[in-house]
Amino acid sequence: MRTEVTYAAYLKLDDLLKLQEPRTPDDAADLTTVLSEQFFIVSHQTCELWLKQILGDLAAVEGNFLTMTTTDLERSVDLLCRAGELLRLLHEQLMALERLPLEDFVRFRQYLGTASGAQSSQSHELERVLGSASRSGSLFLAFRAGLERIGADLEEIVGAGVAAGPFHRVVEAMLRVGNGYFQWKIGHVGLVTKMIGEQSGTAGTSGVAYLMDRATMPFTELHELRGKVHERRRRQVG
Repeated sequence: MRTEVTYAAYLKLDDLLKLQEPRTPDDAADLTTVLSEQFFIVSHQTCELWLKQILGDLAAVEGNFLTMTTTDLERSVDLLCRAGELLRLLHEQLMALERLPLEDFVRFRQYLGTASGAQSSQSHELERVLGSASRSGSLFLAFRAGLERIGADLEEIVGAGVAAGPFHRVVEAMLRVGNGYFQWKIGHVGLVTKMIGEQSGTAGTSGVAYLMDRATMPFTELHELRGKVHERRRRQVG
């Protein structure tokens, strides 16, 4: 007989809900501070879970770019749109973190040691996949390589717009992911500026300056091509 699977067992809730362990000593602060640190931990743990999903979805998209079939391109659109929505959730999560009282953060930050979001390996992996304003990421490189294999031209696809069918939808979805990523990064800069000002990060980084250096828009080549299309059509209209 099959063992019945319960909601708690499927999600491993007993283990999951034990993973939040505030480091603030019970005798060093009131319950509100401990709950604020728990809120801080839950926010970052949730962020890492969403990053796991985003990275998995984008890896699947890169795999689809090896074939460039219509079916795989349409699947890629769905996956890219989902990744874009998850990046929006990460940005909204930052907005929720603004409800962390400064006095509570000051009390428990001393117990974080050198722990810092700058040490997130998944965040660094996402930077590698999406790239930056000065460096193409693996996702764009895979898309461009896939187009080259089938003899398609990226500039023509961008210029054709909706007439390019699934190729156009992939480009639009990639740009949505890039915008979501940029908004998330800028939101992080705003949150950290509000919470610590110009202080250094807990891992010894320059704090806000470190985050600003990484808050760049991916897919530069796609934006440049879109700019060319805009200028060409502006001249036609004018």
